[in-house]
Amino acid sequence: MGQVVGSRCYTLGVLLELRVENLLLIERAELQLGPGLNVLTGETGAGKTVLAHALDLLLGGKARAGIVRPGAAEAYVEGAFELDDALRERLGERLAPDADELVLARRVTAEGRTRAYLAGRSATAAELAEVGAALLSFYGQHEHRRLTLASAQLELLDGFCGPEQALRRRACAVAHAEARGLEAELAGLRERAATRERDLDLVEFELAEIEAAAPDADQARELLAERERLRHLEALRGAAHGGAEALAPESGEPGAATLLATAAEVAGGPQGIDPALDGLAQRAQALALEADDLAGDLRRYVDGSEGEPGRLEAVEQRLAELERLQRKHGGTIEAVLAHAERCRARRDELVGADVALSEGEERLTAARAELATRVADLRAARARGAEPLARAVEERLDGLAMPGASFAVALGEREAGPAGADAVEFQIAPNPGVPAGPVREIASGGELSRVMLALLGVANDGGAATLVFDEVDAGIGGRVGLHVGDTMRRVAKHHQVFAITHLPQIASRAHRHIVVAKGARGGVTTADIRVVTGEERVAEVARMLGGDAASATGRDHARELLEESSAIG
Repeated sequence: MGQVVGSRCYTLGVLLELRVENLLLIERAELQLGPGLNVLTGETGAGKTVLAHALDLLLGGKARAGIVRPGAAEAYVEGAFELDDALRERLGERLAPDADELVLARRVTAEGRTRAYLAGRSATAAELAEVGAALLSFYGQHEHRRLTLASAQLELLDGFCGPEQALRRRACAVAHAEARGLEAELAGLRERAATRERDLDLVEFELAEIEAAAPDADQARELLAERERLRHLEALRGAAHGGAEALAPESGEPGAATLLATAAEVAGGPQGIDPALDGLAQRAQALALEADDLAGDLRRYVDGSEGEPGRLEAVEQRLAELERLQRKHGGTIEAVLAHAERCRARRDELVGADVALSEGEERLTAARAELATRVADLRAARARGAEPLARAVEERLDGLAMPGASFAVALGEREAGPAGADAVEFQIAPNPGVPAGPVREIASGGELSRVMLALLGVANDGGAATLVFDEVDAGIGGRVGLHVGDTMRRVAKHHQVFAITHLPQIASRAHRHIVVAKGARGGVTTADIRVVTGEERVAEVARMLGGDAASATGRDHARELLEESSAIG
């Protein structure tokens, strides 16, 4: 949904309101803005540039020393912008679902500390700058020199080429990112290929060593127990033999088993008389039998525990082999087995490196071909747009008091990047018969200002919705000033324009006229801001013309200028 200025639809995203508190001369001001051309005028020293500082703060600019109004603890700047869908999506969760405007704000303490706010939440100055760049483009008295940057010239040419060019640039950026990613991937593959044989030998050696050892956690635990038994075998055999001798001596002398048998026989003598004694006798008989069996088992343990020759050495060797692997690969059998799995995966990767390298080269070739296609699409569109842009700028320059000036858009080549492989150079010959040269070398400051306005008039670059001009009209006047004002009004059909100006020719072209007047309160100089309409506006334009604001002649001249602006739309 848009707003209408004249007969043209204006895109949402405009600056609706600017609130300033305790900033230099301004104690408190609430500035209501609208679509189209908004101008700010006032006498020299009244504080017009304070609002430029306020906007710069909203864009994340650095707070200069002494910017807080004397006697105040802090300065505060707030800007409310209308939201469009793209910005709403970009802000995501930082924006309330029911928000119908975006508020940027900045606080500056008298000590110079700053706080930034985005949609009511704390933010960084960098975040303000990032979001603000999509909302405001600021052109100060020297900002026209941005035109000397190749990147800005490329953006202006692409803007003139139409909305399809933005799609081409995005496609080129995607293709460039894909090609760069594949180049990095292929470089990694080639680096690995250079050490492939060495790495493969190491991996296969370590894997063969582990597989040959066939480590097993259960076996390791069993071997540890066996080693402990073998190390104490003689003591174990002696203990078993002593126990057997105590139960049933080999000499035939009575032992514990014989004595238990005697006890059972004696206790069971009067059998059948008292069940209690019968039970005890049976227990004695069971103990005698168990003692006899235990003596036999102990002797069999002694006979069966003769150590296998060399078995202890074999167990020690196997455990040493497992411990060496554990020391190398993680400290446990489980870690050794995990390392073996990694070795197998790495071996497969190295074995398949040649295939991956070949496939990577094929994919990179295809990506480069895609990038070349996207680069060619951009170049063709720029080549189609260069001459029409140059002719359109020349026509505008003629109306900006540069008759006979020639303008050209020279295309060159450079290394392919996200925006293609074209180098763009704006060239100008300000006067007939003078050889054209690069704008950055030939044009004066005033000429750069007019070239910028001419370009903005013909190249709707789809950038920020609001353009701010801080006295870029310095050094011009008369008919040139009228042409500049007409150009700004035409630009304002596509962008909200906010111009701080001293020229009545520009002020008369505004859709909304704001005046800054110097005053004093409590002995402190202040700046008061108000929107003027009707006769108040006539009086302000008459003052700017240099005459008596109350004189009939000055007011008639002012009315003439204001009436002319209605013909522009």
